[in-house]
Amino acid sequence: MYTSELIKGTLKTIILNLLKERGKMYGYEITQTVKEMTNGKIQITEGALYPTLHSLEKKGDIGFEKEYIGKRVRKYYTLTDQGQKTAQVKVNEFADFIETMKYLLDIDSKTSNA
Repeated sequence: MYTSELIKGTLKTIILNLLKERGKMYGYEITQTVKEMTNGKIQITEGALYPTLHSLEKKGDIGFEKEYIGKRVRKYYTLTDQGQKTAQVKVNEFADFIETMKYLLDIDSKTSNA
């Protein structure tokens, strides 16, 4: 499992890209999907997820719709048009960051010599 420090800087990118790929999702579904996709290496806590979702909503990148399931209400989050663009920008930025870190930490040559 990765540290919360590493995850914190990528959480918006993860959420935006997941919503871009899957359409609409509710909070618990987001956490479980990320956990499954990463074989448990990334586990998003509610304490990290919901403030991030609220921040993305405040910026206009995501919206939500309520669905009533019996007596319970479930919020499904979706990307706005702005969020579609933000998701692509964030993914491109992160991909470039990964390449920069590989260079900075000399990862390619270390793994090829192992």
